[in-house]
Amino acid sequence: MPNLIITKADLDETGLYVGAAGNVECDGSIIIEAELGTVRFAASVNAKGHIEISAGSGISAGWGISAGEGISAGKGIRAGSGISAGEGISAGEGIRAGSG
Repeated sequence: MPNLIITKADLDETGLYVGAAGNVECDGSIIIEAELGTVRFAASVNAKGHIEISAGSGISAGWGISAGEGISAGKGIRAGSGISAGEGISAGEGIRAGSG
């Protein structure tokens, strides 16, 4: 399964991911490199594998965040709707979901 690795080059000046205008879907894992601050997604983020967020980075999605195997973040996780992970969720600073 191919992974999606997000680097500083994939973000605009506000931290918004510019690789997709809508939902981000990945058959593998989504890996966010270290020290990017909060990486924002306009809609939802879905990975069949893990979502791995390195130290100094976090994730924020306008809708939901979902991973088949698990989500871990060095900083924080925030979603406008729900957050789900097949095997567990951990964050260094906090987890917040609008509904579930």
